[in-house]
Amino acid sequence: MSQPLPHLPKPEFVLIAIEAPPEVPTQVAAGLRETGIPGGLIGYEYRPLSQLAYFGGIGERGLVAIATSGLWGRIAVDVASGRVVQIPEVESATASPVNRDLYSFNRCVAAVIARFPFYAEGDEERCEEVAEELRGLVSGIDETALAHNGFWETFCDDVAIGDYADWDA
Repeated sequence: MSQPLPHLPKPEFVLIAIEAPPEVPTQVAAGLRETGIPGGLIGYEYRPLSQLAYFGGIGERGLVAIATSGLWGRIAVDVASGRVVQIPEVESATASPVNRDLYSFNRCVAAVIARFPFYAEGDEERCEEVAEELRGLVSGIDETALAHNGFWETFCDDVAIGDYADWDA
């Protein structure tokens, strides 16, 4: 079991409007401004970038990074499809699925935050049960969300092993 995060505060779901730099294609910039992105999730799985980054060499028409994910990864919008993807490292040429679009991503983040805290102190045996509940929540919003080795599958796997526990190790 990984080290649990010490006494996580109750996160709050907020959407923030993002102004994209000029190199970001117009339709993606408009979507980010109008739809917004979550102001955060839980822990370090998702943290919005203070400045968006456009990666033209990844994917068919490039990616617009909107957030960090873990230590080196990024959450991005695929310019060609509008899908939200995760890039494991900034220099990586591969992207794994997160959600079918920004709206679905926002709804999944809101549902997960609304369900937090995931388990109470002493509920170690409920970890897998809570992870299954979260899998149901995100797949109910977006049937593509639980892609193999994707962002949400990994997040739920982390919940299942107690990574988002509020009790002391």
